[in-house]
Amino acid sequence: MVEILRKGPLPAPLDVPQEVREAAAAASSITLREPRPPGFPLLFTAKMELIEPAVEYLHEHAIRRAHTVDTCNTYKEVLYDWFDALEQSGILWTMADAVDLIAYRNRMLREKSAHTGRPYGIRTINHRVRGVLRFYEWMIRNGWLRSSELVGRHHDFALANTARTPRHLKGRRDSDLFTLRQFDTLPQPLTSAQLRELLAQLPSPYDLMARWQLYTGLRVGELLTLTVNGVTEHADSGRSRRRASHQTIDIMRKGRKRGYVIAPDTLLQETQGYLSLHRAAWVARAVRLRGAADPSALFVNSRGRSVKKNSYQQVIADTGQSCGFRATTHLLRSTFACMMLARLERLVQQGAAINPLLIVKILMAHERIDTTDRYLRAIAVDHVVLTDVLNSLLEEA
Repeated sequence: MVEILRKGPLPAPLDVPQEVREAAAAASSITLREPRPPGFPLLFTAKMELIEPAVEYLHEHAIRRAHTVDTCNTYKEVLYDWFDALEQSGILWTMADAVDLIAYRNRMLREKSAHTGRPYGIRTINHRVRGVLRFYEWMIRNGWLRSSELVGRHHDFALANTARTPRHLKGRRDSDLFTLRQFDTLPQPLTSAQLRELLAQLPSPYDLMARWQLYTGLRVGELLTLTVNGVTEHADSGRSRRRASHQTIDIMRKGRKRGYVIAPDTLLQETQGYLSLHRAAWVARAVRLRGAADPSALFVNSRGRSVKKNSYQQVIADTGQSCGFRATTHLLRSTFACMMLARLERLVQQGAAINPLLIVKILMAHERIDTTDRYLRAIAVDHVVLTDVLNSLLEEA
């Protein structure tokens, strides 16, 4: 089975046997142009052989291109799963072909995820297949492979070499022949009653984090970049001028893009209360017990440590399940978008000269307007009315 080992720091000369202390001292003095930091993932086969192209691929994206940690973790998971599947089937990565990738894709259709215990979603399957194809394209560009059946050819799998290309396949990319047909689902925002119940059940600081997502539409990664100084300085400056209904908070958006969110004054007041009560007490206890705490992170847990992404997402999911409905952090963001679009559409009907879709696109920091359009289509569908119609049809039947 493929193993992931984390790169550790170099040992001090005094921490190694006498025979290699001179070498350890020399290694510490060597300056590398692109050093891999401690914790960098290294992929090994079951025979503890380093999978060099996979490590170099991660190195390029993490160090040279300086992608975010979440992006690099995604690439790591794709490579780990692919190489582990190849090793279990006894296939060399240099010999993998189109049939092997199809078998890998179909295995995910049949089996459940070892991580979540749930069946793989179509989006996840396509994401991993595209990740494998990008990796093989990269290997050819960088000289790890001279050629591969996964790159730069029509994938007919030797089934119909002489047949003409079907009309419905003309113009399709090679990767489209490996991926499954995928349909975008309309977001289903939480109702007001569900939101009230969810927020009432969430413990601190997760209730405040959920409110930030609900009132500003922040992604989880963006939410966790908020700092105490970044929030309080805006609140203090607005209070020194006059009481405003909202404040603009500068944040780091997805992909390290500079951006902002508009936070209502009521949310900032709740945040100030959290800072002076819960956070102050938790940080003081952490300093008393451990002598250290995270001084900058806005959201910390009861142990004085900054809240982690997985912990927050798990709390939201578990609380929603206990309330009897599905809740995720992305649903909170979707609810913000749908509510904002609905209100802006009402303003348009009243004569306001605005573009609701463009405004929400900016607030959500979407790259493409098509992504925002999903929320417009969602609010155009009244789920309550559709449910009543369906129930009446079933009763007549």
